[in-house]
Amino acid sequence: MSKIPRWIYYKQIFRSKFQAGCVKAKIEDNWINGYEVGPLVEIKKLRTDKYVVRYTYDETV
Repeated sequence: MSKIPRWIYYKQIFRSKFQAGCVKAKIEDNWINGYEVGPLVEIKKLRTDKYVVRYTYDETV
């Protein structure tokens, strides 16, 4: 039985998907050469046509 992942939302809302993508890349780059498994990062579009970045460390996704 799979658990629902616990998402951590970045503290800022972005006007464009490009801005959110830059933050997503920055979060992913912090773990490239690390010893830990990196987070799963994704961009969600809000109803107001703005974007938010969220990530999780849960491996059940």
